[in-house]
Order: sequence, then structure tokens, then C-alpha cells
Amino acid sequence: MSDEEGGSFEFRTRNAGPIEKMDQLERSLLFAELAKVSYFEPHEAENILRQVGITTFEFFDRDGAQAYHFENDVDSVIVCRGTEPDDINDVKADVNALAVAAETVGRVHRGFKSECDQLWPMIERAIKDNRKSLWFAGHSLGGAMATICAGRCFLAHIDATPSGLYTYGSPRVGDRRYINFCDINHVRWVNNNDIVPRLPPRWFGYRHSGREMYINRKGQLAGITGMARSVDRLRGFGDSLLRLQIDQLSDHSIDEYIEAIAGISERRHAELRGPLGFRRRAQR
Repeated sequence: MSDEEGGSFEFRTRNAGPIEKMDQLERSLLFAELAKVSYFEPHEAENILRQVGITTFEFFDRDGAQAYHFENDVDSVIVCRGTEPDDINDVKADVNALAVAAETVGRVHRGFKSECDQLWPMIERAIKDNRKSLWFAGHSLGGAMATICAGRCFLAHIDATPSGLYTYGSPRVGDRRYINFCDINHVRWVNNNDIVPRLPPRWFGYRHSGREMYINRKGQLAGITGMARSVDRLRGFGDSLLRLQIDQLSDHSIDEYIEAIAGISERRHAELRGPLGFRRRAQR
């Protein structure tokens, strides 16, 4: 993408305070944008991160498995990088869908576990003395890796319990026993026809974890399932054909997630302010 090549990116997130004090939409936007930054090289990311008060970071890279560790005064964030089509190890991880015994309970996707095995010693070392709020995030393959790494915190010999996990267009990671083992505040975003969250197929035994946040074809947060979701996806696909796109692929872009979440957040805040700009009291 052009902005990665130029090393430029403008954050929509304006709240640089403690992540714990953000509302869920603000957090979701921040972590989506940090997932975007994870695709930049370290020398490009350094200047970009100053926009949100992140002055310390570490880049982990081993055999194509990559992640960032971002820090400010109060927060520590692990963001795993998603699939890069020109990286053969990423491609192998995506297609290696056989399930293997997990390090916790149940069974987990072998390719995703292998990527995490490469990075975990470095991540564990980075957070072993952590006393800040700890967060995990990622897009695509990075979302799957973040899910596995967040779960490993419950087994590691470190005092580092995740405050939250935010994923975008993440594939399914493991079977029902595996995803139910750890009690993590997992917010899982799915954009309309994004094909990746539907992989690997459920009939392989894979399941999703966390609270799903579904974005409909109009870029709105919609709690629809079953036939209503199928109709929404079909209409979204028809709309994409008019734009000469393939919705199942274009909806997977992290840029699409950022744009949709930013729009949802802005509309929600406008509703709270009311027509005259006064902030309404939140309903209990």
C-alpha cells in the first residue's frame, strides 16, 4: 500500500491517555490503527507512533513471524503483524490448517501455533517484569497470533494477565475446549464479507472466541445473525461488484476496518453530544 511505502500514516485516534480509560470504540480504533502500524518497518513506525504518545517500542522478527511491543507510561501493547502475501512463511502458516495439541487444552491451528512458537520467547522476555496494563491486538494472521499469545500469559511464569485482546479479520484459532480455556476480554471485529473470519471452516472443528462486533455493508455496527447476516453479505457483495471489487477480499483490508470503526465511533459520540453539542448523560 502506498502509505506503507512512504512511511506515513495519520492516526484518527486523538486520545493519547491511558487505554483503560477509553471507551470500547476508542480502544477498538486505537488497536486497529496500531495493527496498521505493525505492517510498517521499525524506522517508519518510530515517527508515526509519536502521534499517540508511544515513544518506546521493540520489533520482534524470527523466520518471518513478526510483532511489535509498544509502550507508554501506563500501557504495554503487543501487536502481531498479519499475513504478508510475499512472505512464504506467512502463507505456509495460513494454509497449514491441521489441528495439533495446544499448550493449554484442546487443539489449535498448527500454522498459527508455529508462528507464535517463533515469537513467544521474545515476547515473554519483554513482558516478564511488566507492571503496566497489558493489551494484545492484531489483524488477520496477526489476530490469530495475538489470541494464542494472550492465552499463553496464563501459563507463563510471569505476572502478566492481559487487560484485553482486540482482533480484526481474525481466522478461527482452535477448537471449543481451547478457546474456552482462558477468560480474556476479547473484542473480535468482523467486516461484512471478510472471508478470513470464516476460515478454517467450522466443520474442521474450529470455533471463534470473544465478543463479535459485526460491521454491516453500510459500515454500521449490527447485531445480526443467521439469514439477516446472509442477506446483508449478499447485498454487500452486489455493491462491491458495482465498484469492480471482490468484497470477500476488499473487506479484509485493515484500512476498511479503521474507516468503519472511526465512522461508528464518530456517530456514537455525535449522538451522545446531542443536536446542540451538549453531552448527554449516558443511559444506565
